[in-house]
Amino acid sequence: MSKRQEDETNIATNLDSRFNQTLRNVQGLLKGRSIPGKILLSRRSDPPDNSKISNNPKSKTSSPIYKRSFSYNDAGPSNHTSGAVEEEFHSTSKPISIANARKLKVSTSFGGSLSEEIRKSTMGARATDSARVMKFTKVLSETVVILDKLRELAWSGVPDNMRPKVWRLLLGYAPPNSDRTEGVLRRKRLEYLDCISQYYDIPDSERSDDEVNMLRQIGVDCPRTVPDVPFFQQQQVQKSLERILYAWAIRHPASGYVQGINDLVTPFLVVFLSEYFEGDIDNWSMFDLSPDTISNIEADCYWCLSKLLDGMQDHYTFAQPGIQRLVFKLKELVRRIDEPVSRQMEDQGLEVLQFAFRWFNCLLIREIPFHLITRLWDTYLAEVEALPDFLVYIFASFLLTWSDKLQKFDFQELVMFLQRLPTENWTHQELEMVLSRAFMWHTMFNNSPSHLAS
Repeated sequence: MSKRQEDETNIATNLDSRFNQTLRNVQGLLKGRSIPGKILLSRRSDPPDNSKISNNPKSKTSSPIYKRSFSYNDAGPSNHTSGAVEEEFHSTSKPISIANARKLKVSTSFGGSLSEEIRKSTMGARATDSARVMKFTKVLSETVVILDKLRELAWSGVPDNMRPKVWRLLLGYAPPNSDRTEGVLRRKRLEYLDCISQYYDIPDSERSDDEVNMLRQIGVDCPRTVPDVPFFQQQQVQKSLERILYAWAIRHPASGYVQGINDLVTPFLVVFLSEYFEGDIDNWSMFDLSPDTISNIEADCYWCLSKLLDGMQDHYTFAQPGIQRLVFKLKELVRRIDEPVSRQMEDQGLEVLQFAFRWFNCLLIREIPFHLITRLWDTYLAEVEALPDFLVYIFASFLLTWSDKLQKFDFQELVMFLQRLPTENWTHQELEMVLSRAFMWHTMFNNSPSHLAS
C-alpha cells in the first residue's frame, strides 16, 4: 500500500472514529448519562414530590412563572410536538462512516406520542437538582470565576436564582474577579444613566429627524413586544424597553434600531427583574420598585444586550448580511441532514429565508412558549463567543422536529405551518431534544465544513 493510500485510510478511520464517538455520546445522553459540559436528558421513574416544593411566595428558591395565551396561534398541537425519545440508536457494533451519517435515524422528528411517564417527567430538573446547584455554587464562590467551567455548567441550564449573576458573567458584563464586580457594575450603571440623560431625556427639538423617527418606531414596537404575556403590556415596562432600545440604537449608529431587537431585550428584563420579584410574572409590577432599582435593571439589560449583539452586529446593519449568510448555511445543513425535507421545500418553491429570517432576527422568541426562553438562552449565552454558527444547528434541529409533516405539505401548507408552529404545549423536554440534536450535529459537521458542500 502506498503512503498516500495509508494516509487516506488513516483519515477515513479518524473520521469514522470521531463519528462513532459522537454517536456513543448521544446514546449516553438519551439514556441519561452526561456529556461533560452539555446536556443530560434523564427520565424520572416517579413524578416529582410537589410537597417538597415551597408555595411560599417569599421563598428564594421559587422561580418565575410565565403564562402565554398563544391567542395568535390557532394551529392545533401537532402529533410530533412531543414524540417518543428514541431509547437508543441502531446497533453501533460496526463502524459507521460519515458518508452513512444521513442514513442514521437520529430522531429528526418526534414521531408518535410520549408515554405518560415521560410526559410527566421534569426535563428541566437538571438545572435545579441539588448536586448541580452545588457545582454552580462552587464555581461562583471562587474569588476569580473560571468562565470555561461556568460555560460548561450553564450550557445545560442555570438554576433560576443564579441566572442573573451567571448571565452577567457569561456575557462579560460582570468581571470574573468578584472583588471588582461591585465597582464595575456601579460604573456601568452610571454610564447608562448619563446616556439616558444625554440622549433620551431631551425634547424632540434637540433630536435629528432620523432620531425622532427612530424613537417613534420604537414607541410603536414596544406594545407589540411579546403581546400575549400581560406583564409586557404594563406602561412602565414598555417605557423601560423604550429607553433601553433607544440608548442602544443611539450608541450603535451602524445599525440603529431594527425591528426584532425589541424581542431580544425581554429575556434580560425578566431575568434581572427576578432578583426582585418571585412567583407568577403576571403578578409583577414595576411600580413596586424604586426609580434607582429600575435604572439599575435597565442598565444591566442595556449592557447585556450590547454584549450579545457585539458578536452579531451584521445581523442588523443594512440588508442584514449576517442573517442572509446564516440562512444559506441553514439551507445547506438541512439538505445534508434531511434530504427529503430539503427536496420537498425546493420542489414547492419555498425558500428557507421566507421562514428562517424571523428565527435569526428574533432568536426564536416568537416561536416557542415564553417560559422556555430563559432556558434556551442559557445555552445561547454559554455559546455566545460562537453563537451565530451554533444558531444554524439549533434552528435546523428545531425545523426538523416536524420532518415527517414537512415532507408531505404543499407550498401553501408549508407556509401556513411554518408561520404558526404548534409549540404552544412544549415543555422543557421538547426543548432539550432540540438542543441535544443541535449539539450532536454541531459536533459532527462544524469542523468538517466540506461535508456540507454541494
